[in-house]
Amino acid sequence: MKQHNASARYALLDELRGLDLVSMMLYHGCWDLVNLFGIQADWYYGLPGHLWQQSICWVFILLSGFCVQLGHHTLRRGAQVFGAGALVTAVTLLFMPEDRVVFGVLTLLGSAMLLTGLLEKPLRQIPPAVGLAVSAVLFALTRNVSAGYLGFGSLRLWLPQTLYANYVTAYFGFYPWWFYSTDYFALLPWLFLFWVGYFLYGVVGRQRMEPLRCSVCPPLGWLGRHSLVLARAALAGAVSAASAGHLRGAAGGFPRIRRLKHTLHALLSKAALLHRANIAPIP
Repeated sequence: MKQHNASARYALLDELRGLDLVSMMLYHGCWDLVNLFGIQADWYYGLPGHLWQQSICWVFILLSGFCVQLGHHTLRRGAQVFGAGALVTAVTLLFMPEDRVVFGVLTLLGSAMLLTGLLEKPLRQIPPAVGLAVSAVLFALTRNVSAGYLGFGSLRLWLPQTLYANYVTAYFGFYPWWFYSTDYFALLPWLFLFWVGYFLYGVVGRQRMEPLRCSVCPPLGWLGRHSLVLARAALAGAVSAASAGHLRGAAGGFPRIRRLKHTLHALLSKAALLHRANIAPIP
């Protein structure tokens, strides 16, 4: 039976989850201001905006990996998240093919949970510090596989173009030139960032996590704990906007509806992801 007593939870993890949700909403709000209302913000498409966007993704994925060992039934939860990703793909292909999502963040998280569940016994045999270091190095080495090479900086090993062939290779990170998705998180390199979070839990250790039970900002914790409600609200809005755009788009023109569909889908995916990170209440 799940415990709902706030004292039985790692409150700071809930609040970090809520903070990332707020950051994501603000980021997509800025996207609307720039792309829908024409507000000039060069920083948004420059380095500051890129770092902001990457920080949201990194926290999502690291937090999900970290929390795997706080919960149970990793394979079952992974299958649920993977199924949610497949549903998002189906809905976007049906209602908004111009903004389709193929191998989005939910598919990545579901795949990472499934692989972690299948490899749980050997992964637990690896010393956490070693696993964290190796995963971090592998993440850095595979960070640019979509650009055609392994490595970073001036150290590059170019990969054969035959790897970039179809949807199957795109799932692993080797997407062909014709591949398109508005939300794309391939298995490489992001699986290794997920495992950085997984091994970080072992490095920190359960005993040193007690300070995480202290609450700093309860409203953020509330957001973190109720992200599924936000996901459902976003789902209703996304389907409604998608239907309107699908029916009216043939007549030629509701660009703001199409853009709002994209934003609503992003909110849906990230809110559902935050919920499925499953920060379990540990007594």
